[in-house]
Amino acid sequence: MEIVYNEGQLASYVESASPPGPSAPLLVDKYHPGLELEVDAAFDGEDILIPGVFEHIERAGIHSGDSISVYPTQTIEAKLEQQIADVTKAIAAELGIRGLLNIQFVYHEGELFVLEANPRASRTVPVISKATGINLVAAATRIALGERLRDMPFGLGLRPHVPFVVVKVPVFSFAKMRGVETILGPEMKSTGEVLGIDETFPGALRKAFEGAGFRMPRKGGRLVVSVSEKDTEEAAGVLGRYARLGYTVLATPATHEALKARGVGSESAGNVLDLVAHRTIDLVINTVTGTREAADGYRIRRAAAEANIACLTSIDTAAALAHALEHPAGSPKSLQEYHALAAASGVAS
Repeated sequence: MEIVYNEGQLASYVESASPPGPSAPLLVDKYHPGLELEVDAAFDGEDILIPGVFEHIERAGIHSGDSISVYPTQTIEAKLEQQIADVTKAIAAELGIRGLLNIQFVYHEGELFVLEANPRASRTVPVISKATGINLVAAATRIALGERLRDMPFGLGLRPHVPFVVVKVPVFSFAKMRGVETILGPEMKSTGEVLGIDETFPGALRKAFEGAGFRMPRKGGRLVVSVSEKDTEEAAGVLGRYARLGYTVLATPATHEALKARGVGSESAGNVLDLVAHRTIDLVINTVTGTREAADGYRIRRAAAEANIACLTSIDTAAALAHALEHPAGSPKSLQEYHALAAASGVAS
């Protein structure tokens, strides 16, 4: 699976991929780089149970298993969440689902699209179950045994938000996989995931990053940045946040000039591979995949993986990390304490 932006990239991909045969045609879809949203539900043929809706940090195009996701949603309105719940129920009824269903959506320019619907358990089932205290697996099992959701203690429809935030961050093993390309895309590369729970979104982000073994850049540290031309505008705003936090931004020549033109101060990075190899930097942000610079981008990303330096390949992820660095995390609490908060606020948990 590949995202291509022009006919030249499509031709290059077709030449490098296995030739499609009569029983395995090449499928081409329209790509919308919108907000990805995800639900897990249980359906009994009449009623549906949806504990909550996940919002992905990285926009559509990065595999859901490699995306950071957050519950409750942070940027969408209740009306859109209800629309997602209504569409989920309609799809479950049309497919004749009895049990678990996972659906991934893309919200792009005011329109909701269905990315895929899977009549099975997803990796997010244990996440939403821990977050809300609603045992989706138990609900689905009881449906399989002939019970109805209305006779169970889990509630019906889309359940209310809990009064805290849960963030799922993927775990990668790139340092142990020599030669593997680390840039994220439609094909899954993560080998695990962790949860961060806090009363605030940035606090949950920080805990999840740290729990995933992510080496947080030290205060006043140095970042090396090389971004593709299409990411320059967004990158300027994000890197300005790092500069205001006291980080030194080192940029490759093209990125340095692009940032300078947008009023973001940066320094020339010089030989990036030497900086990475000598571990004199704290973070790499690299989104370059264009044909001319692809080889250099790949070498930078691999060098960072082998030097155990965090390397972000999405501007969305870089923005999330900046958000986590801008705010402190709350004190640790047990899952039971968070569930008690939900119960005290009137949300069944």
